[in-house]
Amino acid sequence: MRLRLSWESQTVTWVKKLILRPSFGWQCLGLVNWQLYLDLQGRAVEKSGGLRSSFLKATTTTFHHAINESEKASYVAHINNYLAEDKFLKDFLPIDPATDALFDLAKDGVLLCKLINVAVPGTIDERAINTKKVLNPWERNENHTLCLNSAKAIGCTVVNIGTQDLVEARPHLVLGLISQIIKIQLLADLNLKKTPQLVELVDDSQEVEELLSLAPEKVLLKWMNFHLKKAGYQKQVTNFSTDLKDGEAYAHLLNALAPEHSTHSTLDAKDPTERANKVLEMAEKLDCKRYLTPKDIVEGSPNLNLAFVAQIFHHRNGLTDSKTTTFAEMMTDDAETSREERCFRFWMNSLGATTYVNNVFEDVRNGYVMLEIVDKIFPGTVNWKQANKPPIKMPFKQVENCNQVIQIGRNLNFSLVNVAGNDIVAGNKKLIIAFLWQLMRFSMLQLLKNLRTHSQGKEITDADILNWANNKVKKAGRTSQMESFKDKSLSSGIFFLELLSAVEPRVVNWGLVTKGETDEDKKLNATYIISVARKLGCSIFLLPEDVIEVNQKMMLTLTASIMYWSLQQQEAASEDGEISDEIFVEGRENETRLSGETSDLTLDSESSKTEE
Repeated sequence: MRLRLSWESQTVTWVKKLILRPSFGWQCLGLVNWQLYLDLQGRAVEKSGGLRSSFLKATTTTFHHAINESEKASYVAHINNYLAEDKFLKDFLPIDPATDALFDLAKDGVLLCKLINVAVPGTIDERAINTKKVLNPWERNENHTLCLNSAKAIGCTVVNIGTQDLVEARPHLVLGLISQIIKIQLLADLNLKKTPQLVELVDDSQEVEELLSLAPEKVLLKWMNFHLKKAGYQKQVTNFSTDLKDGEAYAHLLNALAPEHSTHSTLDAKDPTERANKVLEMAEKLDCKRYLTPKDIVEGSPNLNLAFVAQIFHHRNGLTDSKTTTFAEMMTDDAETSREERCFRFWMNSLGATTYVNNVFEDVRNGYVMLEIVDKIFPGTVNWKQANKPPIKMPFKQVENCNQVIQIGRNLNFSLVNVAGNDIVAGNKKLIIAFLWQLMRFSMLQLLKNLRTHSQGKEITDADILNWANNKVKKAGRTSQMESFKDKSLSSGIFFLELLSAVEPRVVNWGLVTKGETDEDKKLNATYIISVARKLGCSIFLLPEDVIEVNQKMMLTLTASIMYWSLQQQEAASEDGEISDEIFVEGRENETRLSGETSDLTLDSESSKTEE
């Protein structure tokens, strides 16, 4: 028999409802002073041992982190330049770099969300951003949640950053995130798909493959050295710091790229600071914004030098189209394969592995990054004594790594009939995508299984996820249902919006939702779905096209992510773990059918051997 709760326990229970059910919170705000409410939040968290919301973390900053004022000034100049005409932010811009205005403005989350859209347009549906002049704590937290999940979705590493860090605008973390976002923007064209003229940097198809696997900053260095060699510069630039301090490499590069502005006075300058100043003056003639100072060049600021070289590349790359058709056949990935590569790349990088993945099909071939990812998901499964760490020059060492990856997959009951490590080393795209999909799916199902108050320790199936979603929508009084994860009716987006509304009623603004009948309306809904899910707290990596085209894999991951978030909230809100079990409400009548569909997403013993 349940014991009668004390007044304090009742208070904690009430505040838990406020924490996990914002809509309940809004109804109660008129009853209590807001500061008292926040105090009660803290007591509830302390009493419960800490709920799973970084929004509720206490301030724990005890160390002083030095801020690079030059970098801060550069980022402020970038923001002032690119967001000057933004309808919401223009009232707050320009920011004065000499003050803390940048951090004050970042506290509401709007600035960072807008900056992400500058870096990768369309990442965030701006209709999902809370843009009132004064935001309450929940709205502010939603913006930061949307920001962090979207940052992960464009390739930022945010493993050690939480929403509370952004709410408090901790300077070193805010600047670190801004730096990553700006870097992604500046290096966006440093690949063969965006700039096919880059093939001029290599001589044969093997070197093209190596170019594909290079990180954007490495491509930028290769481009710089290509022009420096042509200009007769004898040194090799290997970094954006010490190798650029004297300004000589810059002088030779700009003379080669812009002969109409060429001058010997830059190279004749004896003082490095004087030479650096002349370099910047020459760059301004190419319309390169002065985001760094002569002092930054002389001191070898790596981030600002990289940004400067990237700007020069954008304004005058000096490449021709002479070779662009020669290797065109190497860039023939279909749109779906490209989207899936992007999805898995960002998912892998979000796990916080040591190796950063720039190109899935190239970077996984030595097997090491695959072992890192497997170890992140299932710690202890990798035998590191048998692993070969890069650089790996001997092919058989790569095969050894990939064989261990395949064996671990077999131990996890992945579909890997007639598949060997050689297939990964050979870069079999279909096999690599299929293996990564099974890894992602297995990880996702394990997360759901570990919510034992719901799953009761049972294995979770695709049918369970489908049933949960349909039941959730039905209980909310909606009529939409999906027959499977490839149900074409999902393309309208209505079902997922009703599901999101069912798990958190206030998260969907139905005034922004279309009927999803035309292609344009479908895209509007799909974009909104992704941003709303991220705003809620779902870590997802799909694109609007995946919803519109009903990509079966992505529909499953989207549904499972919403389900995981919803059940997490219920588990945290439960007093004693005795919540009604929602996963197995209606049994597994769809399991056989869905099991057959899921097998289509894994490996076929025949087709896995064929490279498409």
